[in-house]
Amino acid sequence: MPQNIKLAIIYGSAREGRFCDTVVNWVATEVRGHQQFAIDMIDPRDLANGRGDVARRLGEADAFIVVTPEYNHGYTADLKALIDAHSIEWQAKPLAFVSYGGISGGLRAIEQLRLVFAELHVVAIRDTVSFAFASRRFDQSGALIEPRDTRKAMSVLLARLQWWAINLRAARASTPYLEVAA
Repeated sequence: MPQNIKLAIIYGSAREGRFCDTVVNWVATEVRGHQQFAIDMIDPRDLANGRGDVARRLGEADAFIVVTPEYNHGYTADLKALIDAHSIEWQAKPLAFVSYGGISGGLRAIEQLRLVFAELHVVAIRDTVSFAFASRRFDQSGALIEPRDTRKAMSVLLARLQWWAINLRAARASTPYLEVAA
């Protein structure tokens, strides 16, 4: 049995009263249903407030899920600061996106983030989960309304993320990524 995959779930918003908490909680609940993942929650508030060793935690992760809102057709400054504060911690690891927003469900933010993460040598998988009009998709307790199709999409995302995490972990162990171009 392979070792658990260390999965960092990253909050894409640091705003007060953020809806991100609702979506991240749903994502974490779905991930916990897949025993192969060990979760670490990383919040940009940790970076902004100097709490926690974010670099160490990103470095230890085998894979990432970024939960991002879309504000003004893009992602947040807080998420950009968290991304840009690190470099080698991201390299040669897979990343998946869960997004939320208005009519586009955050997909425009994801497309911008794909370009940013490509520069950091991250493998952004194709499969995503997005929530258009997100506040209408969850009830007051944070439970997803009509979850069947979204849960299925999340299961596919996690299966593909697991595949990439296992294979890239083995590749990093056999040939450290920084040595490839040395």
